[in-house]
Amino acid sequence: MSAELIDGNALAGKIRSELVPDIEAIREGTGAPPKLAALLVGDNPGARIYSRSQAKSCEEAGIAYDLVRMPAETTAEALAERIDALAADASVHGILLQMPLPEGINARDMAERIPPEKDVEGITAANLGKLLFYEGADLIPCTAAAAFELIRFAGCDLEGAECVVVGHSPIVGKPLVCLITNALGTCTCCHIGTRDLGAHTTRAEVLVVAAGKAGLVTGEHVKPGATVIDVGINRVPVLDEEGNPVRNEKGKKKMQTVGDVDFASASEVAGRITPVPGGVGPVTVAMLLRNTVRAATAQARG
Repeated sequence: MSAELIDGNALAGKIRSELVPDIEAIREGTGAPPKLAALLVGDNPGARIYSRSQAKSCEEAGIAYDLVRMPAETTAEALAERIDALAADASVHGILLQMPLPEGINARDMAERIPPEKDVEGITAANLGKLLFYEGADLIPCTAAAAFELIRFAGCDLEGAECVVVGHSPIVGKPLVCLITNALGTCTCCHIGTRDLGAHTTRAEVLVVAAGKAGLVTGEHVKPGATVIDVGINRVPVLDEEGNPVRNEKGKKKMQTVGDVDFASASEVAGRITPVPGGVGPVTVAMLLRNTVRAATAQARG
C-alpha cells in the first residue's frame, strides 16, 4: 500500500475534545447539559444499533440523550404531534429522526416539522438553504460535514482544487458539493446518470465517493496521488481465493464491512485514503455531537 491512511478516529477525538469547554459552558449557564432527543418508530435492527451508538457517544461527551420509542403502527399524525412536543420543549436542544420510518409516513414531511434551530442533522430546507446561499451554516448534514472535515484534516488546499463527488443525495453529495464550492474548490458531481465515471474521477485531486455501491470505484478510477474519501458503508460476503463465499461453523456466510471504493487497488494509486471502517463513520458521529452543542449554545443565547 502506498497511500497514507486518513485516521477518522483521530479526527473524531480531536473534535470531541474541542467540544468540552462549550459543553461545560452550557452546563454552567443553564444548569443542564445539551440534550439530544431521537425518535425511533418501529423496531428496525439497524436503527436500534445506531441509537445505542448515539447514546454511548453522547454519554461519553457529557450530552444528555433521550430515545423516544414509538410503535411501528404509529400514524403520521401521532409522530407529527410528538415532534411538535419536542420542538416546544426548551430542555431539548436537538431532534433527529431514526430512519427508516414505517411505510405510509413521509420522512421529508416529518423532518420539516423539526425547527431549523433544533435540526442537528442539518436536513431541513432552511439549513440546507444556508449552504446554498453562502450563509454561515452551523448545522450541516453530519456525513457531508464529516467528509469535508476529513479533506481538511488530510491537509488539502481546496482553493482551485479539482474535486469530484460521486453521489448526489440531499444529505451527503449535494451539501458536500456546496461545502467544497464555498471553499473555492472546483467541484463536479457524478451520479447514476454520469456516462463515463472514470473520465471524471481520474482528474480529481480530491475524490469523495458516496454512492452506496460496494467497490464502485477502483484504482483505475483514481488519479495518482489523489486524496480519496470513502463515505460508503456496505455489508458484503467474505470470499475465498476462488471467489466463493466463506461460511462460519453454522453454515452462514461471513460478512465484512467495506466502502464504495475498492481499498486494495485504490490505495496503491491514491496519495491519501480513508479506511472503512475507521474513516468517515466516527467523524460523522462527532459531527452530530458538534451540531447538538452548537444548537444548544445558540438556544442558550436566545
